Amino acid sequence: MDGQEEFLKEFGDFYGYPNAPKSIDEIRSTEFKRLEDTVYLDHAGATLYSELQMEAIFKDLTTTVYGNPHSQSDSSSATSDIVREARRQVLDYCNASQKDYKCIFTSGATAALKLIGENFPWSCKSTFMYTMENHNSVLGLREYALNQGAAAFAVDINEAVDQDGASRSSLTSCKVLQHPVQIRNEAKILEGELTGDAYNLFAFPSECNFSGMRFSLDLVNNVKQNAEKILEGSPYSKGHWMVLIDAAKGFATQPPDLSLYPADFVVISFYKLFGYPTGLGALIIRNGAAKLLKKTYFSGGTVAASIADIDFVRRREGVEEQFEDGTISFLNIASIRHGFKIFNTLTTSAMCWHTMSLTKFLKRKLLALRHENGESVCTLYGNCPLKVSRHDCGSIVSFNLKRPDGSWFGHREVEKLASLYGIQLRTGCFCNPGACAKYLGLSHSDLLSNLEAGHVCWDDNDVINGKPTGAVRVSFGYMSTYEDAKKFIDFIRSSFISMPSFEDRLPSSACHLKSITIYPIKSCAGFSLNSWPLSNTGLQYDREWLLKSLTGEILTQKKVPEMFLIKTFINLNQQILSVESPYCKSKLQIKLDSDSYLPGKEEFYLQNQRYEVQCYENEINQWFSDAVGQPCTLVRCCQSEYCFSLNKNRSMGMCRDVNSKVNFANEAQFLLISEESVSDLNNRLCSKTQKLSCGAPPNVNPMRFRPNLVISGGEPYAEDGWRNLRIGNTYFSSLGGCNRCQMINFYQQTGQVKKTNEPLATLASYRRVKGKILFGILLRYDPGNKARLDTNSWLKVGDEVHSNSE
Repeated sequence: MDGQEEFLKEFGDFYGYPNAPKSIDEIRSTEFKRLEDTVYLDHAGATLYSELQMEAIFKDLTTTVYGNPHSQSDSSSATSDIVREARRQVLDYCNASQKDYKCIFTSGATAALKLIGENFPWSCKSTFMYTMENHNSVLGLREYALNQGAAAFAVDINEAVDQDGASRSSLTSCKVLQHPVQIRNEAKILEGELTGDAYNLFAFPSECNFSGMRFSLDLVNNVKQNAEKILEGSPYSKGHWMVLIDAAKGFATQPPDLSLYPADFVVISFYKLFGYPTGLGALIIRNGAAKLLKKTYFSGGTVAASIADIDFVRRREGVEEQFEDGTISFLNIASIRHGFKIFNTLTTSAMCWHTMSLTKFLKRKLLALRHENGESVCTLYGNCPLKVSRHDCGSIVSFNLKRPDGSWFGHREVEKLASLYGIQLRTGCFCNPGACAKYLGLSHSDLLSNLEAGHVCWDDNDVINGKPTGAVRVSFGYMSTYEDAKKFIDFIRSSFISMPSFEDRLPSSACHLKSITIYPIKSCAGFSLNSWPLSNTGLQYDREWLLKSLTGEILTQKKVPEMFLIKTFINLNQQILSVESPYCKSKLQIKLDSDSYLPGKEEFYLQNQRYEVQCYENEINQWFSDAVGQPCTLVRCCQSEYCFSLNKNRSMGMCRDVNSKVNFANEAQFLLISEESVSDLNNRLCSKTQKLSCGAPPNVNPMRFRPNLVISGGEPYAEDGWRNLRIGNTYFSSLGGCNRCQMINFYQQTGQVKKTNEPLATLASYRRVKGKILFGILLRYDPGNKARLDTNSWLKVGDEVHSNSE
């Protein structure tokens, strides 16, 4: 029995919409053709719109005249009818009576939460209680509460479960662990007792966007009716409790039934439901709760009348009219009915069962993975049972991966490698700091020390002091398939279990310098010559210039591939830098002793280093702006404070910074590549292509890696073990391997810059060390050698290369 047969044997009744007009395979082939080469697994971040959905929206918008609903014309009246129907569809989706609830359209779930926070009747007697598992947008409500003198605290909800893993819903099965109370204006609190006339707010997500755990909706009634019992008589339990459900994640496959669980506020986001439209959300609000909100601001559309020169305004009475400031996004609102049409065809129950089956399958496969020494590969987060149930867990699988020795793979390493395989997922804390700290076991001191170490959201600091700072998250949507899950499992197996170590290197045989390349402008093309002078920053003039956007951002090929087409050359005799681009009619010539500098010098920081630079006049900047297709300026390094510290115990593959000067190079003065190592890589690429039967193998030229120095001779990867070397009469120290990025996947063909996933994907399969994909070595002058560099030092093609590994 193959893998898919085994999967269908267990989940065939739930997977693939067996009772819908279209099967999952038909849905993918007709409505998501753009996913042919992509495995999309970030539906918790943003799900995907159907191509048929967009065709229907486009046809609607191009055949219907929609007017501003604040007008009285026929087109405006028709728009108002569409908006009214959209409100009804939203309320029907969560079984909310139009007599009891209203739907207020906002610019997103975050805007809906902000509306609550700004207008809630906070007082010094109020309490804001929220689960640890909450999005930052919910935690932001705390600012409003604390600023008004209210108390705030987080809670952990522990629900007892039956033997089959299902959560019990009784009041006695719900245990609340209260975290410390936060108060900003304690004196004010002490003056007034906490009495029963205050309004309190409890917030929780219907589904945690970190772990996928679904909270029991019985919390709504339990908190509203029995807060004092749940909080065991805490003085902060008194008052009128109102409940907010953040349904941004859980609304698509399990919307709360508001006829059974009458929450006061529910916030949703439509792009997380249908993929389109973005920039549209809604606040579903109970009528009684709406009357308590204290709105200050008024705007167009929210007033019945106002007088400009006296203090008079009469607000509209309708709930939606009171809170929808300005003209609503009526074209986006008109679009959501096409999303609901798809949902109504498939049904929310079938979508829930479908995503559940993929989630359970993936979790089981991940938990079963073992290294050769028997150690488990994967740690899952969230206590969701692995039985077939659609109530306890959503469509999220959150985890981290371990090496055989128990150390952690960084989550950013997983994300970067996944992208090479066409797999789109998300890593980090997902804007849910409470769940992240809870599941990863990060204390307050851990979090603060991580911040002091420079870690912030979305950076590459994925493991600090041996602990992960975030997780890997896979999330499924209604159009996800078994094949998506299978490809992801195969990726994990090939990349994190079967990881070949570097081959044993043979003793180095004679080798010589094959080419010398200088890159005057960072990220632009370089030029090669048979000999070139050295300076105290490396090859003379190497990466001495760079391009900046008008906002100060450094331009590189990663963001501006057109830079690859800018050719450079320096004539030492004439002291001229020549630059050419296919997008510019004339060649630009810049004198090295330039009289085209602007007066004065500027200072800026790059990679935490300070640079003093000289700027150029507008004519030169305009040329480069035309070349890259956006406004930019050229600057030249005239002084830098780029200091390194050398660790004597460095190991192969770990670049150590040194006490040397560099211009705008990322890491070191020189990058050296071996022709033999490139040849070995090409052999692997050829074997891989033949195995996959996918056409002609790519042939990678050494210049793809943007080296300064290319050597010929010796054994492949012999350079990995070098500590010192001499080229001609010049001495160097190795700083270790160069960590490669997707920039080596760019190449030029017929005057255009193109990109593939090679050679980085192949290098990742056998050249990965602790999250780094290494190829080539970084060099610096050896300051301890007696042969000091002088102004007459040159490197020459043909120079012999002598190395030692001691």
